Amino acid sequence: MRITRLAATFGAMTMLFAAAACGGDDSDNAGGSGSSGGGSGIVGKASGGKLTFGVKADQPGLGLQTGSTYTGFDIEISKIIAKGLGVPESGITWKTTVSANREAYIQQGQVDVVVATYTINDERKQKVNFAGPYYVAGQDLLVPVSSTIAGPEALAGKKVCSVSGSTPAKKIQTDYKQAQLQQFDSYSKCVTALAGGQVDAVTTDDIILAGYAAQEQYAGKFKVVGKPFSTEPYGIGVKKDDTEGCNKINEILKAAATDGSYKKAWDDTLGKSGTPAPELDTSKLTNCS
Repeated sequence: MRITRLAATFGAMTMLFAAAACGGDDSDNAGGSGSSGGGSGIVGKASGGKLTFGVKADQPGLGLQTGSTYTGFDIEISKIIAKGLGVPESGITWKTTVSANREAYIQQGQVDVVVATYTINDERKQKVNFAGPYYVAGQDLLVPVSSTIAGPEALAGKKVCSVSGSTPAKKIQTDYKQAQLQQFDSYSKCVTALAGGQVDAVTTDDIILAGYAAQEQYAGKFKVVGKPFSTEPYGIGVKKDDTEGCNKINEILKAAATDGSYKKAWDDTLGKSGTPAPELDTSKLTNCS
């Protein structure tokens, strides 16, 4: 709404009231994130046929950028959500996010929705709203095939790499303080450091690590230890007050669990590794607030 400060005459006051009368339309068209009715938040913005999704760009099988193209399970989940909101693939704008900026990108409106191996936790729930989870992973370790590291209890004195701002990095800092934590802004840099012998292990969610281990350039070089030491429910982030949008995404996930689209998203991406599609337990979807 634009309100003039020069309302000294009756004519100016009339213009002021006219501007006030149409102010509600301005906020709706801007895609406000409130939870009240009237198509606010992502539901309102989707009515224009466009949404911006924050995704990872360096996670094989989940979110990987090649040129201008993004592929992976998170990308397919994003497409399912967009379609459920009435947005065609041509209306999706992809924006690369890293672990440390996901909340900020949502809060600042740089993205509308984040689908980026985004673990739901209490700290993050103070800043953003989560739909999901659409997948539950577990933190694990990626090590050279010759490594004797058999679990997190063997990390004392070892150089362990993870991503700044990530849940796995924080867990190493709090629960395995004897490890020498090295932090980068992407897991691909951690894996490069592992390949170069600069670190002894990389830690993040098991499914992410499996994607890296399966890459052609690393075939036969790495192994996932296979001893998960956390539970990581992957959620879909929207603005904190967008209860309507959060609930709508949960409805879309429920439909995807029964119409085959969730399984297809898995089979077309992570399923190519031979891992069967998990069941999406819709009874555990968040209570959006």
